[in-house]
Amino acid sequence: MLLACPHCAAQMPDTAAFCPGCGRPMKKPVPNARPEAGLFAENAAGALAYLTFIPAILFLVLKPYKKKSFVRFHAVQCLLLWGAGIIIALALKLVSDLLFLIPAIGPLLWLLISAVVVLAVVLVWLVLVVKALQGERFKLPLLGEFAAEYAGESEP
Repeated sequence: MLLACPHCAAQMPDTAAFCPGCGRPMKKPVPNARPEAGLFAENAAGALAYLTFIPAILFLVLKPYKKKSFVRFHAVQCLLLWGAGIIIALALKLVSDLLFLIPAIGPLLWLLISAVVVLAVVLVWLVLVVKALQGERFKLPLLGEFAAEYAGESEP
């Protein structure tokens, strides 16, 4: 099949890299095959993983996302954070049972401790979502190392 040069209209075979008339390079057509892409960009998927444990699990099993190290890292870190949250909630329950034994001041102490813990959890959650949206891998102490290991990141 013959092509015409867009600059000088010289005829050439479709495999030619340069025009025989003017010598300009010929652009090759871009193949139609797209790499497998998901519904969300990697940074958006990483941030969405932190909404609840459900998107995190989905991103670990759905084909386009489970192959992406960035999304896997944030999904695993989210699941580990949920596990840590459950442990913290159980510890708070134990502390509340003990504090409620102290009349008058016990419930106030429990309220203060609970407010600080909830505020800290919300702050950590916001930081993780923002860092994921910015395309950063923010590693939480302890949990981040496990997530990085699962995601296939190797530290030298």
